[in-house]
Amino acid sequence: MNFDIVTLFPEIVDSFFTSSIMAKSVLAGTVSYNLVNFRDMAIDRHKTCDDAPYGGGAGMVIKPEPLGRALDSIDAKNKRVVYPTPSGKPFTQQYATELSKEKDLVIICGRYEGIDQRIIDLYVDDEICIGDYVISSGEVAALVIVDAVYRLLEGVISGESLVEESFTDGLLEYPQYTRPETYCGINVPEILLSGHHARIDQWRMRKRLEKTLLNRPELLEKAELDEVAKRIVTELKPYVAKGTEEDGCDQGD
Repeated sequence: MNFDIVTLFPEIVDSFFTSSIMAKSVLAGTVSYNLVNFRDMAIDRHKTCDDAPYGGGAGMVIKPEPLGRALDSIDAKNKRVVYPTPSGKPFTQQYATELSKEKDLVIICGRYEGIDQRIIDLYVDDEICIGDYVISSGEVAALVIVDAVYRLLEGVISGESLVEESFTDGLLEYPQYTRPETYCGINVPEILLSGHHARIDQWRMRKRLEKTLLNRPELLEKAELDEVAKRIVTELKPYVAKGTEEDGCDQGD
């Protein structure tokens, strides 16, 4: 999969593609990337890429001419173009899965008050909101999307890890523990030391339902739960109203 990142600050993005798992994916040829600095496409002596908004108001707006030239230079009209913006559609795991099926993905990094609407009208396929908040760096927003998408590509991360992650089936992930068995007086739940895989699976499902009910109860409205899961949710509600269950209070006995 190829990512074209159109940005004023390619140095922010470059370090992501040259680090950690992403660097290995690039080396393996699973991912390729192209950083396009649209300031290079400005033709005035000051390389101007922003101007005051028509109609008045605070801030500056990204000009259409240099950004349009940059998009044309990578044949963006024949690729899927994404623009991260607070006014876009919510970004979800399902959305990331959809984007991961593309051969090429162009991401426009906005700045200031955003980009000229005519660029959106002419080039953008997806306006995506990464959360209900505002940040100043379109590069950071772009990397959120890149990270969520590329890790779904075959060979980047094991399929088993992806199956058990938060949001994959509408629920949050269960708590994780590793050595040592005791840390600051807190023990790893005994069930995880038992070697009884069926009971561990039951505990993990219960914990997934508990965490989802506690932190994101609206997810349960859309999750496809079987009768056993529905019963567990009903049992958990009194505990969640108080805070949380104690680890191991119900281990499937």
